[in-house]
Amino acid sequence: MPQIAPYGSWTSPISAADVATAGITPQWLDVVDGEPWWVEARPAEGGRVVLVRDGKDVLAPPWNVRNRVHEYGGRPWTHTGDAVVFTHWADQRVYALDPAGGEVRALTPEPGKPHGVRYGDLRPGRPGEVWAVRETSTGERRVDVRRDHVAIPLDGSGPVTLGASHHFLSGPQLSPDGRHAAWLGWEHPAMPWDETELCVAEVGPDGRFGPHRVLAGGPGVSVCQLEWDGPGHLLALLDPEGWWNLHRVALDATAVNLAPVTEELGGPLWRLGARWFAPLGGGRHAVLRSGRLAVLDEATGAVTDVATELTTWSTTIAAYRGGVAGIAAGPRSELAVVYADFAGGGVTELAPPAEPAGLDPAYLPVPEVRTFTTADGEPVPAFLYPPANPDFTGPDGERPPYLVHVHGGPTNRNFPVRDLDFAYFTSRGIGVVAVDYGGSVGYGRRFRERLREQWGVVDVGDCVAVAEQLVAEGVAAPSRLAIRGGSAGGYTSAAAITGTATFAAATVKFPILDLAAWTGEGGETHDFESQYLHSLVGPIERHPGRYRDRSPIHHVDRLDRPVLFLQGLDDEICPPEQADRFIAALTGRGVPHAYLRFPGEQHGFRKATTVIAALEAELSFYGQVFGFDPAGVPVLELSR
Repeated sequence: MPQIAPYGSWTSPISAADVATAGITPQWLDVVDGEPWWVEARPAEGGRVVLVRDGKDVLAPPWNVRNRVHEYGGRPWTHTGDAVVFTHWADQRVYALDPAGGEVRALTPEPGKPHGVRYGDLRPGRPGEVWAVRETSTGERRVDVRRDHVAIPLDGSGPVTLGASHHFLSGPQLSPDGRHAAWLGWEHPAMPWDETELCVAEVGPDGRFGPHRVLAGGPGVSVCQLEWDGPGHLLALLDPEGWWNLHRVALDATAVNLAPVTEELGGPLWRLGARWFAPLGGGRHAVLRSGRLAVLDEATGAVTDVATELTTWSTTIAAYRGGVAGIAAGPRSELAVVYADFAGGGVTELAPPAEPAGLDPAYLPVPEVRTFTTADGEPVPAFLYPPANPDFTGPDGERPPYLVHVHGGPTNRNFPVRDLDFAYFTSRGIGVVAVDYGGSVGYGRRFRERLREQWGVVDVGDCVAVAEQLVAEGVAAPSRLAIRGGSAGGYTSAAAITGTATFAAATVKFPILDLAAWTGEGGETHDFESQYLHSLVGPIERHPGRYRDRSPIHHVDRLDRPVLFLQGLDDEICPPEQADRFIAALTGRGVPHAYLRFPGEQHGFRKATTVIAALEAELSFYGQVFGFDPAGVPVLELSR
């Protein structure tokens, strides 16, 4: 019989170290000479990103296959000829690996100053070279960045400038006949999910690009991926009708939607080189339909789900053995490298998930797909992870605490998958609900633009609506609600705890807290997002009052409930100065709080030691706020 114990105090076999181990994240998969290659981030190695070939490490330490283009990074490796070419985190240079001999040699010069030059979205170019986007720092401000397209010869003779069309660029792709290059470009203040242009240019005899033409995109239309489909056509994901659908675009700019559906087959281009579709041949294409794998058949216009047990595929699929290789997870499975065999209909793990061996699934909640409703009738999708532990049950009449999890972005989303980070809490008797508030992707442009000029209003209101409906349903304890999130999710968490009475506590990770200081040419964030708030809040020169009213840092005096802040000290996207100022204003006001700062961490936590410390601190924090004794974690000291 299960033991009766207060929610939150249950003992669990899932440790914070287990969550850190599960943080081994495969990404950037491709198929080279019939074999799957990918990279994976490893917390136990300080967050090092390792190149893997068919399950075996290709590069030993200290090689770290990652780059800082847009700070979020772009595709960090490619294969051309007999060489694998990659970017190295420590110096942001491009290197070539001879897979046969194992020799590594530099292809680009030293940057001259730390991270002064970075490369990303590596692509095969003309014979003997790789193409990429190059970022060059031109001044002291974070927005002082110039971008261009470059060819990087494999002989080490140094990068050659090919051209530039926009302030922001994706990596150029060479047509099969070698006559044209195609890429995506956009300008401030648009973000790539707002407005992008699909560009094409002739490749001259010297390899440089001629004047570019725009084939698709423009005002109100976003293009998020392109691939050549023969020498005279491109395949591209664009959303002229409000949904990212797959189109064939000719060089004369005529475009045909291959399968009109009111579903998203694409997504936000946070990292250059993301891939939501892969041509399979014969008029068939593997596509990701709101994260699920499907096959688009041009002959019938049908989009048919496959491998339905996996509900979320990373944006890095590749054609493989008549099916698709990729990185996927489901409600009952952690993220793993897999092969979906379209002929046989099965799914094979090419590399198993990094979760604890032998863990009983009874400790792992299966997410419930829910849709809540705001007071004005707007739908709010969410995924509910109730407490799950076969050894315990809560006392009669007691409702569990619940954490409202706010995703980052905010132009991003959650997925209904097994999540060991959530299970760390649910297995101890604390429920989690992951909210896709207005502005989230996966639900069409209209839903995405619910947040236009409404950040700090719609997102907070939707999270409050979900929490209060869980209370009304008898699912959650009304006095034991907390909100948690990182980056933009940290902003929403801070805005909710300073602006509403719904939540008893908040965990705020690497947040945005001062909107005016964060944005603009002289702001504290990086170039890519420096004008993001133009759409999320409105132009600052026209709406300065909004920036103050919606900034949590200006409402510290309203805060009367406990908060936990977690911050990486090397974060260039949400720098620690903002959290520092908030905590300085809070200190001495009698509000229980803690502030943990982690050296060497950038935007998001990658080191195992950080993941463990942050999770254990968060659990101890909730125990002190909600009145339970969490077993086996150090007590977090709260200041006032």
